[in-house]
Amino acid sequence: MLKVRIGAIIMLALGVLLGYFIYTSQMNQESKHQFRMGLDLSGGSYLVYHADTSAVANADIKSSMEALRDVIERRVNLFGVSEPNVQIESTTLGGEGKEYRLVVELPGITDLQKAVAMIGQTPLLEFKTERSYEEREKIISAIDDFKERFKNDQTLRPKGLATQDPNYVDTKLTGRYLSKATLQFSQGGGTQLAGEPIVSLEFNSEGGKLFKELTKENIGKTIAIYLDGAPISTPVVQQEITDGNAIITGEFTPEEAKQLVGRLNSGALPVPISLISTNTVGPSLGADAVNAGINATIFGFVFVVLFLIIWYRLPGLLSGIALIIYGVIMLALFKLIPVTLSASGIAGFIISLGIAVDANVLIFERMKEEMINGRTLYDAIHDGFDRAWLSIRDSNISSIISGVVLFWFGSSLIKGFALTFSLGVIVSMFTAITVSRLFLYCVSGRSNSNILRFLYSAGFASGKKDDVTQIS
Repeated sequence: MLKVRIGAIIMLALGVLLGYFIYTSQMNQESKHQFRMGLDLSGGSYLVYHADTSAVANADIKSSMEALRDVIERRVNLFGVSEPNVQIESTTLGGEGKEYRLVVELPGITDLQKAVAMIGQTPLLEFKTERSYEEREKIISAIDDFKERFKNDQTLRPKGLATQDPNYVDTKLTGRYLSKATLQFSQGGGTQLAGEPIVSLEFNSEGGKLFKELTKENIGKTIAIYLDGAPISTPVVQQEITDGNAIITGEFTPEEAKQLVGRLNSGALPVPISLISTNTVGPSLGADAVNAGINATIFGFVFVVLFLIIWYRLPGLLSGIALIIYGVIMLALFKLIPVTLSASGIAGFIISLGIAVDANVLIFERMKEEMINGRTLYDAIHDGFDRAWLSIRDSNISSIISGVVLFWFGSSLIKGFALTFSLGVIVSMFTAITVSRLFLYCVSGRSNSNILRFLYSAGFASGKKDDVTQIS
C-alpha cells in the first residue's frame, strides 16, 4: 500500500509540474511552446484557389500539386507570415473527375489585397550565370552607396545597379523550356557512388539549344537555379551539354533530391491557380472565439465534476482530480506536438472530456454492483476496474477509429476536430484506468469500514455492510 501512495504522490507532482510548464510557457511571450492558434482563433485571411490540372498528366497531378504547395509556402514565408498553413484538397465532381484546390491560411494577415499579392499566380523558375568579378564589384559598390544614403533619407528607393543581384545575371533560359525533372539513382562511375541520388533535367528542343550555349560559356562556373527569386540549387558546369539532358549531383539525401525535383517541376510544369473564395477573420472575432471556448471548457468541467461528487461521492472527487491531470496532459501535448488549435479542435477536446467521464462512470457503477454483491471495498475496486475495462476498451477503440477516418478523409476544419478528439480519447483511457485507480486504492487502503463504504457508494445507496444483500 505504501508503494501505491508513493505512486499517487508522484502522479500528483507530475501533474503540478506539467501545470507549471503550461503556465510559465504561456506567460513568456518569447517561448517556443506557446499555444498555436488556428486562423479562426487568431484572426487572419483564408484563401481558396482552384488549380487547373487539365494540362497535367494524371500521373503527375499529385507531384505537381505538392510542388505547387511547397512553392506557395516558400513564397509566403518570405513575407514573414507566422505559421502559414497551405493544404491541398480534392473534390470529386460526379463523372467529371476531380477538382483540386489549394487552401491557404495566413494568420495575422487581415488585408486581403496583401494576402492575394503574396500568393501571386505561377511559380517562376530561372537559370542564372555568374557575373564577372568587375561587374560584381560595381554592383556591390552601388548597393553599399545606397545603404549609406538610405541611413539619412529613408524615403529613397534603390535603382539602377543597386537593384541587381551582385552574384548572378539573368539569362533567357526559364522554367518554360524545362520539360521535366526526375529523381534517379547513380549507377556508379567517376566520382559518383552507386545508388547516390541525382536529379535529371530534360529540356525541350529550344531549351536544349539555350542550355548548350550556357554550358559552353560557363565550364567550371556555376549556373544558379532560382525559384521565385530565391536560389534552390547552384550546380557547377563540368562540361558542355549538347543534347538538352543534364544531371545535378551532390551529397543529396533521397528526401532532398525529391524536394529539388518538386521545386524544379513546379516551374517547369506550372499549375495555373485562380482565386475562388476569400474570408477574413478579425482579431477581435478570434479573441471572442477563444474566450467562448475557454468558458465552455471551464463550465463543462465544473458541472461534470459537481455531478460526479454529488452522485459518486469520494470516487467522484478523486475522478475530478484525475480529470484535472487529464486536462493538464492534453494542454501539454497541444504545446509539445504542437497542435494548431481551432474552434473545432476545442470542440473535440471538450467532447473527449465527456468520454473521459464516461469511463469513470462505467467503473464506479461496476464498483457499486460489486459492493452490493458483498465484496470488500478493496475487491470491489479491483473487480470494478477489471470488469469495466472491456466496455471502456471497445467504446474508446470505436471512437478512435471514427477519429482516424475523419482525419484521413476530412477537410482541414474536420481534421482539427479529429486530431484533438482522438488524442483526448487516448489520454482519457490512461487517466481512467491508471490515474483514477491509483487514487482510489491510495485512499481506500485495505479498510472496509461503513464510513468508507458509504463514501465509495453511489446514488442513494448507504454502502453499509448490514444493508448488503448476499447473492449465493
